[in-house]
Amino acid sequence: MQYHLNGFKAGNYQVPDEAREPAPPPPMVDLPKEVDVLIVGCGPAGLALARQLAGFADIRTCIVEQKSGPMLFGQADGISCRTMEIMEAFNSSELVVKEAYQLHQNAFWEPDVQNPQQITRAHKVADARLGLSEFIHGVVNQARLHDILLDGMAHSITHLVPHYNRRLLELGVDRNLTQDLRAHPITATFERNDARQSNQVETVRARYVVGCDGARSAVRKSLGIELQGDSANKAWGVMDVLPVTNFPDIRVKSFIQSKDNGAVMLVPREGGYLVRLYVELDLLGKDQRASQLNLSVDDLIARARRIMSPYQFEVKEVAWWSIYEVGQRVAERFDDTPAGSPDSLIPRAFVAGDACHTHSPKGGWGLNTSLPDTFNLGWKLAAVLQGKSQPKLLQTYEAERRKVAFMLINADREMSALVATRPKAEKDASSVKTGTADIEHFIARQNGFIAGTSIGYDASWLCTGHENQALASGFPIGQRFHSAQAVRVADGRPVHLGHLNKADGRWRIFIFGDAKSPLDAGSGSARLVGFLAGADTSPVKKYTPTGADVDAVIEVFAVFQQQDLAIEAMPDFLWPAKGKYGLRDYEKVFQTNGAHDIFEQRGIDRLHGCIVVVRPDQHIATILPLDAHAELSRFFDGFMLK
Repeated sequence: MQYHLNGFKAGNYQVPDEAREPAPPPPMVDLPKEVDVLIVGCGPAGLALARQLAGFADIRTCIVEQKSGPMLFGQADGISCRTMEIMEAFNSSELVVKEAYQLHQNAFWEPDVQNPQQITRAHKVADARLGLSEFIHGVVNQARLHDILLDGMAHSITHLVPHYNRRLLELGVDRNLTQDLRAHPITATFERNDARQSNQVETVRARYVVGCDGARSAVRKSLGIELQGDSANKAWGVMDVLPVTNFPDIRVKSFIQSKDNGAVMLVPREGGYLVRLYVELDLLGKDQRASQLNLSVDDLIARARRIMSPYQFEVKEVAWWSIYEVGQRVAERFDDTPAGSPDSLIPRAFVAGDACHTHSPKGGWGLNTSLPDTFNLGWKLAAVLQGKSQPKLLQTYEAERRKVAFMLINADREMSALVATRPKAEKDASSVKTGTADIEHFIARQNGFIAGTSIGYDASWLCTGHENQALASGFPIGQRFHSAQAVRVADGRPVHLGHLNKADGRWRIFIFGDAKSPLDAGSGSARLVGFLAGADTSPVKKYTPTGADVDAVIEVFAVFQQQDLAIEAMPDFLWPAKGKYGLRDYEKVFQTNGAHDIFEQRGIDRLHGCIVVVRPDQHIATILPLDAHAELSRFFDGFMLK
């Protein structure tokens, strides 16, 4: 898709440039008095959480934003492979893929040896993330990602929409009520800040609150949570522009280092014409802020031109620009339970996204870490609110995501140092200068983290069974389910199994059959299906509410090696009757063939097969042998409620 040819215009990219207009400001609607979950902030973390909770009719969610309306043009632009997988869980990946610019190559530019005041291409390589997912790392306006999440919220069963023009004045947590799950211990006071109704105060009581309100989070400050880490000591400029240039790699992600004028990281944007530039600026003095440099966008353009010499670079339009500081900080805790609290203490307030980790935007990691933060938290809140899981589930959010935040700032610190051409501080003046080869090596080494596909959670009661990892070596326990295709038995269609893991709060059990036919009563898969369908200790039977569909809480899929199977020969449990009419579900049984052999692709033991249990956030919870019926029951019994 191409757009922005005659100037940048925000809005829905499915509408032609000539007709595209920003959505009108939403009407002011009174805040509810009482809710289950209060979300503060409409960034990617807040909207991803709201999008997930909007799908539960019995959970009342309220999302509040200080700005006057939806974002028109975003700061973040990179959409990692993992974020694309999450958007697929929301049934929204196709539109993002259609609109995004896909990053297939990286180019590296250095000072010309013969003429050091000019740059020359060192080399160009394929992007290191290719092949880590069925999706490709892309670039699209953050506002468009917001639009897609907002659209999903509005069209959900709860028709959830944000409340804009609200500034958080005060947030209180009643410690006498936090351990009563029926109580609403959170009290939040907001002030309307629109021109017509300013100073009007509204109060909301909530069971849980999640602060997704950015680096200067009012929720975090109200909870007394501090950011810890390095302060900013380097300034960079960023701008999205429509240029006329003879720079040959203007449509390739490029790392450009000059001899004396600094560095530029160039990222082509969606639509074929728009380009983002991160421009290295100067060191900051102690306690100095980037805003005090008094630089204009013309200064950024002039610096970029000097760095990109001898190539011409004429900016015709600036869609957005900013100057930011490089600093890496992580919140001391991600919820309201103080350090050293008893293990039984239930958290009721959380921080997510930039509210709990800050860093530079160059790696595109902000949105791509913030959105998975609340993708991790959302299903846990839903499970506890619906009475499906024990409240200890909420304690795992901090344990799992704070580790990722430290990985993020460490990678950002290294990346920021490599991209820059000058030492970060005076004490580093004797340090060895890095070149673009160091950047390339870093990207190759960190490609799984940059893509988000290698991020995994440590061993716990939610991630267990590591002694069985060899049964499916390509599905690392704790990491997301790495999708591969199998052929649906009912109609012969190849299907990505990872796309079956939707953001609807359900667990998935994947049965990968052993060498015996599933029609053989003595096979491991047949015995497992019999246990899941009929045993009193079956987690499917135990935790499915009376009268609900068999897959309402735990959905079971089966993948077999045999290629001569027929759906009508399968046990009823694998093509169950569902809904008010008892219609058959024909989409739970798969087989392999030569082109789509997931057993080969994911290292699954062909002789013995295995069970792969996938959490509602698509991460692998455990791997078990097909005959580990008791162990499978104990896993779910450890946290689920009837």
